[in-house]
Amino acid sequence: MSAYAIAHLQEAAPHPEIAEYIARITDTFEPYGGRFLVHGAAHEVKEGTWPGHIVVIGFPSFDRARAWWDSDAYQAIAPLRSRHIDGDIILVPGVGEDYDANATARTMLEALDVR
Repeated sequence: MSAYAIAHLQEAAPHPEIAEYIARITDTFEPYGGRFLVHGAAHEVKEGTWPGHIVVIGFPSFDRARAWWDSDAYQAIAPLRSRHIDGDIILVPGVGEDYDANATARTMLEALDVR
């Protein structure tokens, strides 16, 4: 099952360390099967507020995403970003091909005893 590293990063002034981070990050996630799916592209807010930028990196599994995050290679460059950009970063598993949202809704309604 696929997994994703999702970052919601606040606006930041350009800095040489940020440029270095961007130049080096791909080499840290490619060995784990990672690839950019979204990298700071303009987004359209439909509800609420969402300032800043979005980055999504896809991985073939949650274990691979976690191994990338914990890797010496990534941890060595992470401060280049974190010293200059505030934000939130999560690792999240995707759903399998057999995922059924209707079954999830039925389970929720059964737990609430709603018929």
